[in-house]
Amino acid sequence: MAQVKRIRRNVSGIILLDKPKGFSSNAALQKVRWLLNAEKAGHTGSLDPLATGVLPLCFGEATKFSQYLLDADKGYETLMQLGVTTTTADAEGDVLEEREVTVGRAEIEAALPAFRGPISQIPPMYSALKRDGQPLYKLARAGEVVEREPRSVTINRLELLAVDGTQARLDVACSKGTYIRTLVEDLGHVLGCGAHVAELRRTQAGPFSLAQTVTLEQLEQVHADGGNEAVDQFLLPSDSGLEHWPLVHFTEHSSFYWLHGQPVRAPDAPQFGMVRVQDHNGRFIGIGEVSEDGRIAPRRLIRSE
Repeated sequence: MAQVKRIRRNVSGIILLDKPKGFSSNAALQKVRWLLNAEKAGHTGSLDPLATGVLPLCFGEATKFSQYLLDADKGYETLMQLGVTTTTADAEGDVLEEREVTVGRAEIEAALPAFRGPISQIPPMYSALKRDGQPLYKLARAGEVVEREPRSVTINRLELLAVDGTQARLDVACSKGTYIRTLVEDLGHVLGCGAHVAELRRTQAGPFSLAQTVTLEQLEQVHADGGNEAVDQFLLPSDSGLEHWPLVHFTEHSSFYWLHGQPVRAPDAPQFGMVRVQDHNGRFIGIGEVSEDGRIAPRRLIRSE
């Protein structure tokens, strides 16, 4: 008998998942997408399977704005294991070398200032970056090592929270594209004993924090009790990741032309930059950019229901 195709729902919004350990970001996304039975879904930047914490998942119209969350600053708490280096720079890799650890809190504190502010990182081989269409991690698994260009990133905050024997816990706030594994590995090199990431938890993604997240177990329980529609209660508005952007309001007349691709003026618009736009009913209808003549040009529009 032919299998009946599942008709997916047209739902829009953002779910802030506390990603569990052992899940890839895509596996977590697909699980939540199944619970919602959502037609369209995307995440906002990968977390390693080892990592847990804030993973914004976008559904429906919210996927149009996922790039802006991908570009946002991030926050992490990581447990650094001193004295051991691994192939992946985290606990999932094979051990490369073990060294005696002779440093303590004072030496770690003294090494941190060199890693604050703008720094240069060489991305790890075990990463999702691509070379000739192939992810680097696939090349690494095949035993290949290719040259990687250094990347400029910014470490906005780097604090030592605790030291326990050969482990140190760090609090990090950083720009997009920062590899915490590389940061820890480079710090271990400076300390002379090597290091890798034993634990990693994302505490912040753009405007979102751990306190706002929901666990996969919570979502599964709600789904078991009430089905797909019950999971909708965890959906945040599609523009919730952009709430720090200026907000402008259009009249009914302006909304009509803007939604048809025409730049329009708004009395409360800033002089430049990107803005969120609401129509005369207070409904979010997309994002725009203020042009030199003061009009707001549409950049991404919300599809009308």
